[in-house]
Amino acid sequence: MTKANSSQGKKILNSVVTVWFTIAVLGQWIFALYVLLFYGKATVTGHLEDWNKVLPHGYIAGEAIGNLVIGIHLLFAIIIIFGGPLQIIPRVREYAPTFHKWNGRLYFFIAFVISVSGLYMVWVRGSIGGMVQHISISINAVLIMITATLAIKYAMARNFKAHRIWAIRLFLVVNGVWFFRIGFNFWLFINKGVVGFNPKTFEGPFLNILTFSQYIIPLLLFEFYLRAKESSNRKFVFTTITLHILFTIVMIIGIFVASWRIWFPRMS
Repeated sequence: MTKANSSQGKKILNSVVTVWFTIAVLGQWIFALYVLLFYGKATVTGHLEDWNKVLPHGYIAGEAIGNLVIGIHLLFAIIIIFGGPLQIIPRVREYAPTFHKWNGRLYFFIAFVISVSGLYMVWVRGSIGGMVQHISISINAVLIMITATLAIKYAMARNFKAHRIWAIRLFLVVNGVWFFRIGFNFWLFINKGVVGFNPKTFEGPFLNILTFSQYIIPLLLFEFYLRAKESSNRKFVFTTITLHILFTIVMIIGIFVASWRIWFPRMS
């Protein structure tokens, strides 16, 4: 691979990843807005039972502590989804270092809180899906805490290159639930209905695969990206580009379907 081809490949790779990130952020902010308006309206109007229209066991009458944990989880999810991408954007970090520092501290704190509250929701409060999904969600929560800890560690050591890498890994695993929703709606779209799982029990082979894929695939793509940036292997670079393009297409379809069928209708 010549230097010219290598440079061209890296430019295409960076452009594709930038497009992927932009679309992902827009999709995540739509989702966060939906959570804010749907759950916020139910809370403000005193109709907490409406939580259960989307979140099974979300509200249980008489369980004040449990309901509070769910409420905090939802509130913090909104904050972290809106604020997380701002930590990744280089210009924000460059022109607003103080904001980056304090938003980052808030991000790490919330990451731990939503991980613990997520484990509570699965193992104590109760959740739809089977044991495989519960185990996968628990692994996701542990990964969030691990990546957050390492991102903090390298920031304190002023190793900002390693800090940024671990912060992006944290960003990806924090959004595992969002990736799940996107993949789920993409699957329903291409199959024109329910395939590979029971819609009543929310169990089945497809969901078992998706629940692990929601963080494994984004993490693997990021690892490919890191290696492709330093690689002189033309085939590997363009394979990585192709994988990111395919993932972006899946995201676009999943975001559109989820927004059109679920998020936008429930915002009113």
